[in-house]
Amino acid sequence: MVDLLQTAAVPPGNRHDGPGSLSNIKGKKSSKKSRARRGKQAQLNPIYLLHRFVLVSRVFQLKLVNPTQYRFEHLATQLKWRLQEGRGEAVYQIGVEDNGLLVGLTEADMKGSLKTLKRMAEKVGADITLLREREVDYGLDRNIRKIAEVLVRKVPDDQQFLDLRVAVLGNVDSGKSTLLGVLTQGELDNGRGRARLNLFRHLHEIQTGRTSSISFEILGFNSKGEVVNYSESRTAEEICESSSKMITFIDLAGHHKYLKTTVFGLTSYCPDFAMLVVSANTGIAGTTREHLGLAMALKVPIFIVVSKVDLCSRGTVERTVRQLERVLKQPGCNKIPMVVMNPDDAVTAAQQFTQSACITPIFTLSSVSGESLDLLKVFLNILPPLSNSKEQEELMQQLTEFQVDEIYSVPDVGTVVGGTLYSGVCREGERLVVGPTEEGRFLRLKVGSIQRNRSACRVLKAGQAATLALGNFDRSLLRKGMVMVSPKMNPTICCQFEAAIVLLFHAKTFRRGSQVTVHVGNVRQTATVECLHGKDELRTGERAVVRFRFIKHPEYLRLSAKLLFREGVTKGIGHVTRLLPQDQNLNHDQNLQDY
Repeated sequence: MVDLLQTAAVPPGNRHDGPGSLSNIKGKKSSKKSRARRGKQAQLNPIYLLHRFVLVSRVFQLKLVNPTQYRFEHLATQLKWRLQEGRGEAVYQIGVEDNGLLVGLTEADMKGSLKTLKRMAEKVGADITLLREREVDYGLDRNIRKIAEVLVRKVPDDQQFLDLRVAVLGNVDSGKSTLLGVLTQGELDNGRGRARLNLFRHLHEIQTGRTSSISFEILGFNSKGEVVNYSESRTAEEICESSSKMITFIDLAGHHKYLKTTVFGLTSYCPDFAMLVVSANTGIAGTTREHLGLAMALKVPIFIVVSKVDLCSRGTVERTVRQLERVLKQPGCNKIPMVVMNPDDAVTAAQQFTQSACITPIFTLSSVSGESLDLLKVFLNILPPLSNSKEQEELMQQLTEFQVDEIYSVPDVGTVVGGTLYSGVCREGERLVVGPTEEGRFLRLKVGSIQRNRSACRVLKAGQAATLALGNFDRSLLRKGMVMVSPKMNPTICCQFEAAIVLLFHAKTFRRGSQVTVHVGNVRQTATVECLHGKDELRTGERAVVRFRFIKHPEYLRLSAKLLFREGVTKGIGHVTRLLPQDQNLNHDQNLQDY
């Protein structure tokens, strides 16, 4: 988002607000009516963002349409800063006042402004894409005036592309894997699941057509907003090299018997957004409500895709959409559904989605006919990151902490671990410690090579997912839920911890001695309820502070981490409030062991 008003402000004495200016073009009386009409239009129109590229007064137009060299350098420097702040992206609104009034520019001024913006982008190594253009009514002025919205995106360099993770949720047979296959491969499905075959990891998944494990697919956009996946023999390395923005889809299981895998994917892989896929012909069924509740409990922004519209009549699709709207508006959700019908809606939805936690876009599409697939691509292309560069830099200043989510044995490479770097920076050859083991200790190791999205990477930054090669490190000493941290860190490991929880559902009562499976980040282990502070038992909907004890081995936890627990039909959410570390030797070095 860009605001040039402050840096390009014109002193009051230099403003051309005389009789021939835009603000007084119709005389005093007409000007008031025009401003009132524009003010009402500004309130009703959803195009506005927090910052705007203002080209209103004549002085602004003269300087931005044909800026001096000094002025041009100043604007280019500001654009560079905005791109850095937006992690490689910025959105300019041209022809909109800073208070949101739609003023518009003439055709000549708009062309000149876009030309200047393109020169600014080329100066800082970026490209511009016109997202949308709209005519506005400017009172008695007969000249056609337009406003425009432009996306400025940095050209990729050294693999530092913007990476967003999207978890794909939905009931079994709703078309999740097929949709991902169509999006990432560029070929429509044949109606019998051909597009999803490359996503499956196991033979039984191909035979049954049902996902049982977690798989990843990538969709790359270049600096001009074009999908780079769609070409012959396009490998993951080539996609990464030519992408300015990468969408990593985390394909999760829809069947209820694989619920623990789905929960692990949501808690461990830290998705930025969640895409809930609902079949148009079945509506809200099976695990749809449960997946929606999981995403909301973990505070993951969610948007909805209604698939298989080619199998249904328009009335059936509308009935499914109305059903979704009712669920989203319920007191437990308090969401504002927004049905996306055209490209303009897709742009608005992408911008409003990250600004307001209440907005929930709804897409209706088909993976067989391709209906409305382009709207989803427009949405994903414009979707901005949730965190800015300042927040990422603060995480990078902390000590290294890498969450171990997957463990592999690769021929000629050795042991490889996959996961997400929670904080710090990780480099090739860096020495870390991994743990905790069953005895509560940490083992020293050395990072060999790093791969991010299946291509080599020398430096890994906070928030990025990657795989790390550990050479001949014994795989049997590793497990999911471990962390790799800097030797300078003194991590707190515990067998017991306390959490403030709310019991979402329980058949009878939740009391001391109950056993549940606890999910905290990448940690997944059965725990026993030791005590409930101030209460003897809990019923559905009640809250309490509960002390849990892991039954197998200690784990590394963080304060305030989100917690989710389940056992059969029992479900609850909460956050960690207190850690009760096990007895540890005061000498930190004695808790470290050489492998």
